[in-house]
Amino acid sequence: MAEAGLPRRQSHLFLLLYALASAGGAMAYVPFLTIWLPGRMTDLAGAADVEMLGYATFFGALAASAGGIGFGWLSDRTLNRRGWILAGLVLTIALLLVVPLAQDIRSLVAIIVAWQFALNMMLGPLAAWAGDCVPDEQKGLLGGLLAFSPALGAWLGWLVTWPGLVPAEQRLEVIGLLVATAVLPVLLFGRPRSFPDLTAPPAALEAGKAPRRPTGPAVRMWLARLLVQISEAALFAYLYFWFRSVAPGMHDNEKAQLFGMALTIAIPIALASGRWADRNNRPFLPLVAAAAVSSLGMVGMALATDPDAAKASYLVFGIASTVFLSLHSSQTLRVLPRSDRRGRDLGIFNLTNTMPSLIMPWLTISLVPGFGFDALFLLLAALSAIAVLLLATIPRPR
Repeated sequence: MAEAGLPRRQSHLFLLLYALASAGGAMAYVPFLTIWLPGRMTDLAGAADVEMLGYATFFGALAASAGGIGFGWLSDRTLNRRGWILAGLVLTIALLLVVPLAQDIRSLVAIIVAWQFALNMMLGPLAAWAGDCVPDEQKGLLGGLLAFSPALGAWLGWLVTWPGLVPAEQRLEVIGLLVATAVLPVLLFGRPRSFPDLTAPPAALEAGKAPRRPTGPAVRMWLARLLVQISEAALFAYLYFWFRSVAPGMHDNEKAQLFGMALTIAIPIALASGRWADRNNRPFLPLVAAAAVSSLGMVGMALATDPDAAKASYLVFGIASTVFLSLHSSQTLRVLPRSDRRGRDLGIFNLTNTMPSLIMPWLTISLVPGFGFDALFLLLAALSAIAVLLLATIPRPR
């Protein structure tokens, strides 16, 4: 335990291994959902591909929500984060390899639902494990390291779509192998320093009182992430189709490169912002700035009239939203009400990751066919602007 008066620190080795495992989670879903699945949906559904992808996203999000809460709660009750992470890893990879066997829309959606459930068996306990091990003094650094997660997922998408590098029929096998390579090290070699106060039951519970409910900052953080995630989910699911509409000649590999570029540039920005937040005890200010820039990027995408402007605007949005989501994931851990139900509460909090997938398809189906992507992007920019106001009014921690 740290000496009195000195800031507490988790080992950098554990933080790096944890960030790599988190990246493994992103590697499991980013190339699959952004590149492989839309293309397969077009093969099976033809002109109805956008609508069918919306249904797959909707039902997959329901499974992800249930899995995140349920397996987070189970990891709380069993006090065994590692076991659930390992089980989820095995099932996630197994179902990933089964996906190509689907020969019709119904079976494809069914496998995606099961896969989302298994994926969150891994991701839910993994997220809670950080809350057990990382003190508030390092949550900004943790958020910066988490920016590697989406970037590595995008790099993998770029790698597996490189013409001639990986045969199309072997892409999911390569993804599964790399996911295992990323997640297993922290399970096998991670030895985090213990901070008993991070896992101790709430004082009110020990005194026989009712545990405290979520406070104002927690509610504001939840709502702000929900609003930004609606924008992120829309781009995550429909980036393939939007670029097809503004730049029909773009190859899948070029789309993956642009996606990866935004996420890569975000890494040093997130690291610098997180370290600044730790040093100055201003955990929420970088979130305000990132949400504001994200909103401006969406406006640029709505107003873009040529492929170059569209790509530049997407880069602004992609960089800012990645910084926001990475830092938000770590700072959320400081506002959760109960350490003994951290996995469950994170599952509820992470409904902000899955609820947008329930909302976004209906927004897209309602707006895009009649008004185009421009109207959708302007609406999403307004939602991100509301997130700025919510975060800007959170009191500074003492």
